[in-house]
Amino acid sequence: MRTLPRTLTAALAATLLLTGCGGGDTGATGATGDDDTKNADPANGSACALADLGVEVGAGAAPAAGDTGTVTVTLTNQGADCTLKGFPAVQLHAGDSTTSVSPEESAQSRPLTLGEGGTTSFTLTYVRGEAGSAQSLAVRKASFTLPGATADAHELTWSYGEVARTDDGGVEASVSGFESAGD
Repeated sequence: MRTLPRTLTAALAATLLLTGCGGGDTGATGATGDDDTKNADPANGSACALADLGVEVGAGAAPAAGDTGTVTVTLTNQGADCTLKGFPAVQLHAGDSTTSVSPEESAQSRPLTLGEGGTTSFTLTYVRGEAGSAQSLAVRKASFTLPGATADAHELTWSYGEVARTDDGGVEASVSGFESAGD
């Protein structure tokens, strides 16, 4: 008879322990947290790391306030096969403030495996703000991290003008998911 209560106690303890995990807290850095960490599958050593990727940036800058611009980041795997699961975490930096960029509303995360020499890209889309306006963010640099590798950030100099703010203090910007070459 004592086995049943101990078994129930152990099951209850395990359930409570597991419900305390997760949460997806974005924290101050704006990284997507637990979802990206679990999606990256770092236990198998297969999560892509920035140190193993070449980075190229191309932009279609917005010419005037109210126009939409894009910044495309292309990543080339220079190491062993690796997998990206989740979204890149993108930050815009202006003076002492840092603002996170959310994934596109319709974007869906799908796992993408990169072999050696394989490429992928993601695109930051933004609305240019009016210079000097309180409704604009004077961005000077951007940074991004990969899912599961939030401590390793790549910084980019921002020379594409100010970014328009939303009414709630965010920015009129979004980031796509990872796309394989040819998509």
